[in-house]
Amino acid sequence: MAYTRRRLPHWLPEGKVLFITWHLHGSLPKCRYPAPGHPSAGQAFVWMDRYLDATREGPMWLGRPDVAHLVSRDIINGADNDRLYELLAWVVISNHVHVLIRPFIDARELMRRIKGRTARSANLLISQTGRPFWQAESYDRWMRSADEIRRVARYIENNPVTAGLAARPQNHRWSSAWVDPAAAGAKAPVAG
Repeated sequence: MAYTRRRLPHWLPEGKVLFITWHLHGSLPKCRYPAPGHPSAGQAFVWMDRYLDATREGPMWLGRPDVAHLVSRDIINGADNDRLYELLAWVVISNHVHVLIRPFIDARELMRRIKGRTARSANLLISQTGRPFWQAESYDRWMRSADEIRRVARYIENNPVTAGLAARPQNHRWSSAWVDPAAAGAKAPVAG
């Protein structure tokens, strides 16, 4: 089992399902971070996620459809085309991303690939090349049971509702919960 520590501890056992969250550089001001070791990593995650869901300050590049599409496509391609992981649930919110995956390669290398590819492409879209796009560290937790996997998948897919971005999980386009109205037989909304 790989273990590293920066501000947060990272336990990354091989073959286990991981819940990983990462956010935009500058979306969580350093002055707002909890002190290292206080509170626990789990409590720090809850605080961080609530802050990111509620804030309307800081970078919100993932709220742009072109950037959200780019990141979403990369997440899906990592599972479907590149076969880097099994993708169980995912969501892209205005300033952060949640994924529930079973990696087939080292999780640290996987995150380096995802964040590196999407950062370069997104920075081109927003005309800020050469600047950090993602915060260097991410939050991760390995799932201990099938019940925990189900709970975390629901949490991830409900995140747009919690953040006030959608009335129902299936209404948020950049999520594993999204249901395409055209594919579901409903009439797609017409832009006006």
